[in-house]
Amino acid sequence: MITPSLLSSQLAVNVLDAQSLLAAFGVLGVGVVLFAETGLLVGFFLPGDSLLFTAGLLCTGSADRGVRLSLAPLLLAAAVGALAGSQCGYLLGRKAGGALLARSRSPRLHEGARRAEELLERYGFAKAIVLARFVPVVRTVLNPMAGALGVPVRTFTLWQVAGGLVWSMGLTLAGYALGSSVPDVDKYLLPVIALIVVVSLIPLAAEVLRSRRAAKAKEARG
Repeated sequence: MITPSLLSSQLAVNVLDAQSLLAAFGVLGVGVVLFAETGLLVGFFLPGDSLLFTAGLLCTGSADRGVRLSLAPLLLAAAVGALAGSQCGYLLGRKAGGALLARSRSPRLHEGARRAEELLERYGFAKAIVLARFVPVVRTVLNPMAGALGVPVRTFTLWQVAGGLVWSMGLTLAGYALGSSVPDVDKYLLPVIALIVVVSLIPLAAEVLRSRRAAKAKEARG
């Protein structure tokens, strides 16, 4: 039953704040947010990385925020939301082509689309689809871009599932592991989340560095 107090707390939720989302909607909110962030272009601003990490942390009970989540349902909701969202975005891209992006006036969204197309061209389908999971905004727009650019369904599905599971479960379990091992970790939550976001970009940075080194070596041989 939805009580007036519960309804008012949900209406007052801050969609940009992971703890606010979790307090209002719990595990179900994680699945919905990840679906929107990865499947719908309007969800590019949602806090996927910090939401997953904070949700994992709240499974341990170490963060005294009045919210306690269960790990198994959380992992299931995160995986389903991330995988279903990406597949939905891909299918929208196949049907609508570039029309969806063309209608948007968001500079941030168009910049993400440009970076997503660069990833697909530079690293090929498999690497780009996996790496995009760890880059905010790019993980939103790469899925419809892949559909619009004609990435084969089987290829996209295989690598989006692989990348989606590593991203969603990896960040959730990282939060859970930290909350289980560090007492009162919620006192340092903001800097820890910032660190997690930075760490999540390491695979992409490493791949960019490797690609540049390979290009320089090719030039030197030429």
